Parts: sequence; C-alpha cells; structure tokens
Amino acid sequence: MSVNVFRGRSLTVIEDLSIEERRYFFKKVRQLKDAILANDEATLDLFRIDDPDFGIYEVFLEDSTRTKESFRNAAKFHHAKVSELMCSSSSINKGESYADTFNMLSGYSNTIFIVRSKVEGLCRYLDEESAEYTRRNSLPVKPAFINAGDGKHEHPTQELLDEFTFLEDNGMDFSSLHLALVGDLYHGRTVHSKADGLKVFDHVKVDLIAPPELAMPDSYVEKMKENGFEVRAFSSIEEYLECGDIATKWYFTRPQLERMGERILQKQDELRKSITFRREFMDRLKEGTKFYHPLPRHKEHPTIPTFLDNTSLNAWERQAINGMYCRIVLLSLIAGRIGEDYDGPVREKRNIGDEEYIVSVDLSKRSKEVKNYSEGVHPIDNGIVIDHICKGDSPSEIRAHMRLISSVLGIDEGRGGEWISRGADGQYKGIIFRPGDYELGRKDLKRLAAIAPKCTLNIIKDGKVTEKYRTHIPPRIYNFDDLCCTNDACISHPSQGEGVSPSFERTPDGHFACVYCGKFHTYKEIWKRRG
Repeated sequence: MSVNVFRGRSLTVIEDLSIEERRYFFKKVRQLKDAILANDEATLDLFRIDDPDFGIYEVFLEDSTRTKESFRNAAKFHHAKVSELMCSSSSINKGESYADTFNMLSGYSNTIFIVRSKVEGLCRYLDEESAEYTRRNSLPVKPAFINAGDGKHEHPTQELLDEFTFLEDNGMDFSSLHLALVGDLYHGRTVHSKADGLKVFDHVKVDLIAPPELAMPDSYVEKMKENGFEVRAFSSIEEYLECGDIATKWYFTRPQLERMGERILQKQDELRKSITFRREFMDRLKEGTKFYHPLPRHKEHPTIPTFLDNTSLNAWERQAINGMYCRIVLLSLIAGRIGEDYDGPVREKRNIGDEEYIVSVDLSKRSKEVKNYSEGVHPIDNGIVIDHICKGDSPSEIRAHMRLISSVLGIDEGRGGEWISRGADGQYKGIIFRPGDYELGRKDLKRLAAIAPKCTLNIIKDGKVTEKYRTHIPPRIYNFDDLCCTNDACISHPSQGEGVSPSFERTPDGHFACVYCGKFHTYKEIWKRRG
C-alpha cells in the first residue's frame, strides 16, 4: 500500500511543497475544475472528505472576506465539520497564548487549522508547537496548519491559485513565465510569496514596477535572483512601456499607503498614478495580455480601472474563482483523500549544512611565542586575544561591534581592552584582549563564530598560544537567549510575548534569515542590544 505523503502536511510557506508536488497539485486542480464545470459528480466524490467528524477550524485574527469565504465554501464542499473562532469574543485578544489556544482546540478533534494573522511566522511556530503537544499528550493525530496570510510575509494559498491561473493562460506549460508585478511590492505578501513560488516554472522573468517608496524589499529581490529569475525594475508603468520588452501577464496589487505615514500620504496621487493602468496605454500592450489581481480592488483608486472589466484583459475574476478550486484540492490532499498516486520527490526540510565553522589551527609547526601586536597591543602571559574582527569595516563600526562582542561573550567585566589596527593592505580590523584565566567551551566558541565570524581566537597560557581557532559564518544560529529578530511583527520578537526562541539560517549571500518571518539580517543585527 502506497503512503500518502500529503496527509497531515502543513502549508506555512509556499516552499513547504516541492516543485513536483505543486505540479501534481495543479494537475488535480485542473481535474477538479473540469469535473465541476461538467457537473461530474462521480469525479467530484473522489475529492470529497465526506466525513462530518473531520474538523476544519477557521481562525482569522485579521479581517478577510475573499480568503475566509473561499475556504469556508471549500470546506463545505467536503461535507466536513467547519468551525470558526470568533476572535472578537475570544480570550486570544486578551493576551492568551497562541500555543495554548491552538493546542486546546486541537484536543477537540480539529484536524486542519486555517489561520490568518498579522503575526508573521505564526503558522510555522504553531506547527512546531503542536507537534510537541501531540507527542506529550499521545494524541492520535497532529493537526495541520494552513497559512491564510501572515502580515507582510507570505500568502501561500493565494500563490497556489495565482500560479494555477498563470498556468491556465500558459496552456498548462511550465517551461517559462514572463510576469510584471505592479503596485505595492513593499507590503504585498502575495508578491513576496512569488520569490519562491514562481520556481515552479523552468525559466522566469520578473519585471518589478513600483516607485521607490513601494519597491520590493531587497531580501525578496535577492531571493528571486538566487532562484535564477531574470529581474528588472521600473519606477512606473509609463517607464516600463518604454522598454519595449513587456510581459503578457501583469499582476497588480493595491497600494497600502495608509500604512506608510503622513509623508507618503502627501504624495499619494503621484504614487498611485505611477502604478495605475490608464486607457492611453491600451494600444501598447501585446496581443493576448492578461491582467491579474488578488482582489479586492480599492473602490476609489483601483490600479486596474473598472473600464477594463469587460475586456479580454480580465483574468482576475477567473483567478478569484480558481481560489475555491485550489483550496478544495488542498484540503483534500491534507486530509489524505487524494494523493496516493503521487510518486515524485517530497519537500524536505532544507539542508542547512553540516560544515565545520570553528576550525582548530594546528600549532605544532608554529612558533610558540605570542606575536607582538602592532599599535600598542602588548603580549599577555595568560588570557585570550580575538583578532581580525570585522576586517574591512570602518573604525567606528568595528568599535561598536567589539562592544557587542564583549557583552555577548560575557567578558565585559574582565581586564584588558579593545584596539583598532590597520594592516598593510590598508584595511582596519578589531582586536580584543583579555588577560586572565578563561575556559571557553564549545558553546562559547559557537557564540564567538555567530557574533564574530572570520575572526581568530588565541588562548594564551604562560606566554604561549596553546589553542588557536578560526571562525567561519555558521549555517544556523539558534538556541541563544540573547538572539532577537528585528521584525517586531515576527512571532519570535519579544513584543509578541510568546517566548518563541529566535532562530536564523544562513542565506547563500551570507545573510541570516529568520526561520519564522524570513527577514534578512546581517550577523551584527540578530543580537539584543544592551543599555
């Protein structure tokens, strides 16, 4: 008997499904949609959960109409038990722990939770926490979590329906996609999901159309490039049309200017004009062009004006209808009703690398004497010297970071000091020296690598270097109580009060991405600041 790899799976970000799994998903959505349009009840029954005791729980901590009702109708298709947490009257708005709330509800035979929240990374955290809760209490089934949108982070089910609609207009061809993203690319979680979501296509070209105030965050642009996308940027539709090589698929989003302060509101007319399609642009579009929008449009300032509703450009209405079809199939997969015939690769947790990032230097062929550090740093008989700190940075940046290193390593109270040196190559570097007896264990070395990668640690006894280590950038930084994601909307941020331990994974370009909200940081930015 084959194992259904979809049963009980959570969808917290679009990458929770592999490319092959998503392609299989789209095949099933096409099959379901054809059956609905043909009123083929026999085929539809193959998708239905058809179990009144199967619990699907909607928890919308943020207002929603389109996503909420789409899921509600998808759940009703399945003849399953559908419940809703009334957040306005729930103690979840009185400071109750998210983990306690969802763990309690999972004990009431609820199998799938659909969660919309302003808190970024909430579903990822709940998925992890519920696994532990299920284990501790020997529950038969761990609930699955579907992210129905979390702050500015992701909206993976919207991404699925967007991709399916693009595919329909591509003749279900995965070979290439040329897409223009137009509008508020800074706040829009639906466009942020595309940085990984569009990998389902073999070759991707993305044109980003937004004024600087609404531009796609650098972290998502970098991720697109890492994923092999060809990326171009334009400040307005007018500028884009001048380039000649324009896409046949345009994806518009609503500008959320109300979230950006008075300075932006003062120039809102100019900003809206740059990302709103105008009648005068019609004859400059390519034949077969389609427009998409996650809906709803702004009633006073729609980026896709209503005069386009009855034109062939209108793909946004079909896109919205496809939402229910995609969510029906997603629920069917997670329930294990379909999916047993899938035989492709399964999405696994990303391998973050097992390379050694703390390297012990062989001292057997080196001089036993401590070198005489330049510019005033004298040899010490016993203690530690941390060298090559932040090499290449400015002196002020190095000094600020050495203060943080000293605090993080717990060596603030010791004798010694810090120094800025300049090498023969003209680059500055920092040196921390502490005389005394220091015993540094493996965890201390991990902290050093995390706070000062590419440095050198010398442990000195009786005037000789007895141990020497070089640090590299760790693949992952976690399990330290003084870490902090800088995004205050992240579930791991102290302001959320959930006590979630921050965790970061190294990106290909050497940044550290929060595992919950995805925000990019440098290694200097992930530590709580003292004082």
